[in-house]
Order: sequence, then C-alpha cells, then structure tokens
Amino acid sequence: MAKEKMVPIKEAQLTNNCPECYHQDLKLTFYQKHTYGVFFHRTTKEVIHQIVCKKCNSMIYPVKWTDDIERLFTYYEKTVVPEKKSRKPTLLFYALFLVLIVIVAVGVYFSLGGTITY
Repeated sequence: MAKEKMVPIKEAQLTNNCPECYHQDLKLTFYQKHTYGVFFHRTTKEVIHQIVCKKCNSMIYPVKWTDDIERLFTYYEKTVVPEKKSRKPTLLFYALFLVLIVIVAVGVYFSLGGTITY
C-alpha cells in the first residue's frame, strides 16, 4: 500500500485579520502530494493550500476569506512553483531487477550446457 505525504513547498506569513479571533497573524502554506510505494516514489501535480491562524489555531476556509486574504492568496498562488511530476524507482526495485537478470543469465548458461566456448 502506498503512503501519501503532503510536502510543504511554500509558506507565507499574512498580516490580515483572522475572521475568528481578529488577530493579525495568519500562515498560508502550499503543499504538494508525494506518494511513497514499495517500488516507486511518485511526485504528483496536485497542489493544495491551507490558511491557519497562529493564535487560535483555526483553519480559515475559503468561505470566510475577506477580499484582502483572497488578493494575497491569488498573488502567492502565482508564485508557487511545484516540483515536476515524476516517478523514481526505489532501491528494492533495482535489487529485484538485478536478481531477475542474474536468474535469467544463470538459466541461459545452464541451457547452453554449462560451458561457454569462444
């Protein structure tokens, strides 16, 4: 089973008022989804965001955003540069691939009679 992890790619401090407690200390974070499997590690294009008040620790959902928060969000959204979509094999994949090559080579060696002549 693959594990999913949201990796932060950009954080920004906002000085707008929190809609819950009216404190001026918000944190905007953009995350990119990474999937870690047994044979491959995959980076996806999926990027999500989260705005949290540092004082009351409440998440600020888009329904409660003010115009100022929305303007800053669109600005920071344009500056986010996610990693490219990729798939990288793990060490276990390479090890199993090497074992498979050795098994095929041994099978070919013994099918030729166990001797190689030049």
